[in-house]
Amino acid sequence: MADEVPYTYAPTTTSAELRDRFGDLADGAETDERVSIAGRLMLRRVQGKLAFGTLQDTGGRMQLFAPAKETPRFEEFCDLNLGDWIGVSGGVMKTRKGELSVRVQEWTMLAPTHRPFPDKWHGITDPDTRFRQRYVDLWVTPESREVFILRSRVLSLIRRWLEDRGFMEVETPIFHPIPGGAAARPFTTHHNALDQELFLRIAPELYLKRLTVAGLERVFEIGRVFRNEGISPRHNPEFTMLELYQAYADYADIMELVENLVTHLALELHGTTSLSYGGRAIELGAPWRRATMEQLIAEHAGVEVSLETPLGELRALAERFDIPTKPTYGPGKLLLEIYEKTTESALWGPVFVTDYPKEVSPLSRDHRSKPGYTERFEAIVAGRELCNAFSELVDPVEQRARMEDQAAQREAGDEEAMVVDEDYLRAMEYGLPPTGGLGIGIDRLVMLLADVPSIRDVVLFPTLRPEQS
Repeated sequence: MADEVPYTYAPTTTSAELRDRFGDLADGAETDERVSIAGRLMLRRVQGKLAFGTLQDTGGRMQLFAPAKETPRFEEFCDLNLGDWIGVSGGVMKTRKGELSVRVQEWTMLAPTHRPFPDKWHGITDPDTRFRQRYVDLWVTPESREVFILRSRVLSLIRRWLEDRGFMEVETPIFHPIPGGAAARPFTTHHNALDQELFLRIAPELYLKRLTVAGLERVFEIGRVFRNEGISPRHNPEFTMLELYQAYADYADIMELVENLVTHLALELHGTTSLSYGGRAIELGAPWRRATMEQLIAEHAGVEVSLETPLGELRALAERFDIPTKPTYGPGKLLLEIYEKTTESALWGPVFVTDYPKEVSPLSRDHRSKPGYTERFEAIVAGRELCNAFSELVDPVEQRARMEDQAAQREAGDEEAMVVDEDYLRAMEYGLPPTGGLGIGIDRLVMLLADVPSIRDVVLFPTLRPEQS
């Protein structure tokens, strides 16, 4: 059979194009239009001297109408397996029951399937099989295919929207000589020729800010980042991040950018900003609420806390809420832990959570009016962090002090703490202008816009435990 499969095939149309052109054809009508179409045979039924098939291609599904007297090798056509790739040529018609069809006047085997193909319209029901065998899932689960079509559109729309506002797309290294740009445990590898340890990037931040120093005033990158951490419905060890930097902007400007971008995506994809997620209504239209972390803790945990709260009281609150702590945690870290345990998941939003403590924001600029805090925010939507952003720290002396503090924490056993990046500090010494920066998790954004519960639903090939034989 393999020797009989052609090296090429030239379809002249797709199922979507046929529906667009001939959707209004009258029931029972035939045309002189002869087309060639190719795809997988997904359904088939034989009624004596007449066979029907359903061919699926990138544009959807199209019925095949195969009379025995016109279809070459009719018996062989009737014995095709579900999942076989075939090419079909013939006239366009509509059956008396109103089904747009291609009359099978020629057909060619393009690739036989050697495994049984699911004979179900509703797709694969076992999640593990869906994620491991995405090459089958995308054929038999229409909802899954739609999610990844939407994901592609999201990326395209983001690029166009940013470029229309003067942003330039760039590419920065994935191999980093030192880990940096976020608090996360990196993956480590080794370059043999240089005999050098390298790290898969946990964020492109420090390279993108080098480009801001270089005079590229609006830059963005969409690419993979890698974090050696656990797997959950919200976490995959490799995921896609949008990071951007805008010179002469602060975190208030970036808030406006985020809410306007997400509003644009919702309108383009769904025609409305009033969506639902997990069966619960959510309004994505700008403007979004802005509230400090401390305000939100008071609303959801019922306690008034701040950096002025005595350390002992914060530790007692952490214990009350069953939050594990370490002796090295200061008031800023304890505030963050209390917020994440009691408040974040309850924020349906969208809401910009603002004014993070300096202790937990080593790359953020000091708040202009609140000592001990920074001009940093996270956008929380449906109880999940969608993005992290801030007015960027521009003082190289202050940045060195914070990096050295992070390095000390790393030496004390914090594997997620940053290290001192001497080259980045050198770049800052040439002058980093006032800058607003942003990181958006593309996977979580797609989860929201596609209304799916797990990051595995929006990553084509998610990281999974080894398959048991």
